[in-house]
Amino acid sequence: MKIFWLLLALILVRDTGAAPAPSILVVGDSLSAGYGIELRDGWVTLLQQRLSKQGYLHTVVNASISGDTTAGGRVRLPDALKRHRPQIVILELGGNDGLRGLPLRETRANLDAMIKAAQAAGARVLLVGIHLPPNYGPDYAGKFHAIYHDLARAHNTALLPFLLDGVALTPGLMQADGIHPRAAAQPRLLGNVWPVLEPLLKPAVSPSSQP
Repeated sequence: MKIFWLLLALILVRDTGAAPAPSILVVGDSLSAGYGIELRDGWVTLLQQRLSKQGYLHTVVNASISGDTTAGGRVRLPDALKRHRPQIVILELGGNDGLRGLPLRETRANLDAMIKAAQAAGARVLLVGIHLPPNYGPDYAGKFHAIYHDLARAHNTALLPFLLDGVALTPGLMQADGIHPRAAAQPRLLGNVWPVLEPLLKPAVSPSSQP
């Protein structure tokens, strides 16, 4: 019996001493939740596969909800940060704000608050932008898109200006609604995300440690 408890104690000590795998939290809308396609085909699932294939230990947590707005993301982000303690947060929200014509100041304020919350929790942020259809008018659409560039500059975050680059206007890659990409487009979405995300996967280099 004593041997049993000794072995159990050793297992518990070993388990508690192991550092948990770093996590990547994706907070997005239908473009990241895989609307209209199988979840296994979505770019977030493909991201996990690429990370594992390339030897990264990161675990991807997909907290994306179809139809979500920046207001919804702002409300639920604090709990997600506490629960998952991510090393990286990918913020892919705002498209539904724009499609509904919500006030730009609200979208900006919500994204700003989410970036600050993620950085305060010790996470690096990748801000993912979206372009609106032309029928929303050049003034609104231009100011909407500028939000992502302004916030990325202000908070020194990584930025992917347009998740659907190379997809939105490509025949056969969009679903019938013209808004959501097909399964065939998901590797391209990951291809857009990866070059901006990969530098964040590596440890930060402090000025004092540089040669």
